[in-house]
Amino acid sequence: MCRLGIVFPGQGSQYVGMGKDFYGEFKEARDTFAEAQEVLKFNIAELCFEGPKKELDLTINTQTTVLTMTVAAYRILGKEADIKPAAMAGHSLGEYSALYAAGAISFADALSLVNIRGKYLEEAVPARSGCMAAIMGASKGLVESTCRDINKTNGAVVELVNANSPNQFVIAGHTKAVEAVIIEAKERGAKRAVKLPISVPCHCSLLDQASKKFEEDLSRVEIKDCAVKVIPNYDPFILHSKETTRELLAKQFNSLVRWQETIEKMIEMGIDTIIEIGPKRTLSGLIKRIDKNISTLNVEDMVSLKKTINFINDL
Repeated sequence: MCRLGIVFPGQGSQYVGMGKDFYGEFKEARDTFAEAQEVLKFNIAELCFEGPKKELDLTINTQTTVLTMTVAAYRILGKEADIKPAAMAGHSLGEYSALYAAGAISFADALSLVNIRGKYLEEAVPARSGCMAAIMGASKGLVESTCRDINKTNGAVVELVNANSPNQFVIAGHTKAVEAVIIEAKERGAKRAVKLPISVPCHCSLLDQASKKFEEDLSRVEIKDCAVKVIPNYDPFILHSKETTRELLAKQFNSLVRWQETIEKMIEMGIDTIIEIGPKRTLSGLIKRIDKNISTLNVEDMVSLKKTINFINDL
């Protein structure tokens, strides 16, 4: 008998067409997109399904579209299969999907929060002056030391912001500094270093002031205790609760996403099978790099949904 965990992806997982087949097949998906349109006052289904990609990749749009698609997929899976996860987590933006799925926040509040979050992210630095990049095939120490050295020489900000797996890390900061780290990290032995399709430098200290503003917005949202354990990005050893969630989300805004530790916490809890709900299978790949013994499934389209339902029904 397996012990299930559920994870939700974040920004960077978006693509034009995500969720379109669910929308055609399931009332739950159509209702979810209709709810999102009512809250956000624009046709979010059209943006998800038709793009254009340039608009979808804008942070303010990515935040709400990915959340809506993942909530639709989660609702469909919940209707079609008897899922009983032992714990949930989400990568950055995905943490809001996890909190919704665990009953801690309403969908409307989650939409409002990520919409505000996206606005603050885009307002925090001038357009094109900040970015993010993934560094692969390198140690955490190499990435951190390279960032420190570039900070000293450039007088700009570039920081480690995601510790995703033993050999994949994400950096963020001023564009010129990030580009310098990409070049230097490769020279120091990193196998690959590439910019990400994210229009702002998430989780770095350039967002300190935005994080303080976001605290005020969080104070106005009703937060309940989680019906399922939710592991936070900011500190995987403090679970989300009515008392902790506001502070954890505020700190997540401008702090390191400790994804490897999040998955290790799930493993410590006895979880041996993890379902990724949302666009792409990025988190499934990271999970396998963290522990190849973990079984992974995903739900992003009809094919993957049916495979996951069959697996759950056979338990």
